[in-house]
Amino acid sequence: MLKKALAISAVALLLAGIFFMLPLMDKEERARRSEAEYVSMFKEVVDIVKTSYVDKVDDKKLMTGAINGMLAALDPHSTYLPVTEYSEMKVHMAGAFGGVGIELDMRNGKLMVNAPIEDTPAFRAGILAGDHILQIDGKPTKDLPIAECVSRMRGTPGTKVTLAIVREGAAKPLSFQLTRAIIKTKSLKARLLEQGYGYIRIAEFQERTGEDFEKALRTLAADNGAPLSGLVLDLRYNPGGLVDQAYRVADRFIGEGLSNGDIVTTKGRDAASVHTLTATIGQKEPKYPMVVLINGGSASASEIVAGALQDHKRAVIMGTQSFGKGSVQSIMTLDNGDGLKLTTARYYTPSGRSIQAKGITPDISVEFAKAPAAVKKEQEPDLREQDLDGHMQEVPEAGKKPAPAPAPAPKTAPAVPGGHPVLPPVKAPGKELSEQELLQKDNQLARALELLKGVNVLQKGLPH
Repeated sequence: MLKKALAISAVALLLAGIFFMLPLMDKEERARRSEAEYVSMFKEVVDIVKTSYVDKVDDKKLMTGAINGMLAALDPHSTYLPVTEYSEMKVHMAGAFGGVGIELDMRNGKLMVNAPIEDTPAFRAGILAGDHILQIDGKPTKDLPIAECVSRMRGTPGTKVTLAIVREGAAKPLSFQLTRAIIKTKSLKARLLEQGYGYIRIAEFQERTGEDFEKALRTLAADNGAPLSGLVLDLRYNPGGLVDQAYRVADRFIGEGLSNGDIVTTKGRDAASVHTLTATIGQKEPKYPMVVLINGGSASASEIVAGALQDHKRAVIMGTQSFGKGSVQSIMTLDNGDGLKLTTARYYTPSGRSIQAKGITPDISVEFAKAPAAVKKEQEPDLREQDLDGHMQEVPEAGKKPAPAPAPAPKTAPAVPGGHPVLPPVKAPGKELSEQELLQKDNQLARALELLKGVNVLQKGLPH
């Protein structure tokens, strides 16, 4: 009887295990079947479109459209890059290319010179801002996409290109034969605001930004004739760029000793995407006071720098709430040479903060004050990450409930394909403005300089 009872119990346990596993097996089978069904459905839709659409459909257009739609369903920053766009992106981030050195703009179908870049073939040949480039190597530029015009003007250094230019006041078009050279774009500008106080504006983090930043710091100290008394790092309207260059900038101010020197941590689903960039140990910039300026156009890599300096209490963050792009995009080359930009991780500040869809909150909030004539009756709100359709939510820490999402602002700013905001350009201070004029036009910068001076007064001791 005992053996019979044990046998019955064993059978019962076996049946229970089978019944317990059935839902799991059924779920996995349904998932596999569902994926196969969707692939089959996709092929069915493609066949119907190719057979029944009102016009004949180009296969490449159909497939790239499907890829773009798939990536757009993920988040605003994952995107497909055709080989021309992919190549242009790599050239842009490299900050160096073979060309003649002209900043271009398309106005009413005309290819116009915004400005020649200093010390380039175009600059030395005498091409001027406002010139209309009528032809490139004898081919008209009217109504051509600006990307195609740029492609025609770029080329191997040492080769020649001829531009026909219409200039106001000239009786006939002017001809310029230019020899292409290596053109290096600058991602930052630096100057002394006044004796002891430096200013560096980083427009974007490109391949040479870290190196150029270190050179700028040395130049400022040399021009000052002594170590700086303070520095303003301007990251306003900086859309980001290369994370390793942002790390290199932050590394100049963090990690003097063996204490925690984390700058940024990335975390993704792939184990390879989980790592922390830690500051190098060694000599850093002197411990002068520092202000970092940010606003709604400060995104991604610029937020990494601001967040790291804020968490390590190395700088005061001033301005307005940053954009809030706390995701990492990996660039992958496809077999046909096209590119894929895919969101693969989120990044976190040294204290573990995720800024995704939140941004960096300044320590001191200062709105930019426009000149009275330029103030509109209705101020348009800034577009931020939280306002983009399909943006990723922050990942709450273990044991914590996610914070309620802030109410999105009205979407008044246009966006380029892929969901990145079109941010208004910021003109870095140039020779046309004196330091005094610059401070009069930029109240945020003036406030930052006042703060640096105040900190130095307190450090030296108030007068008796």
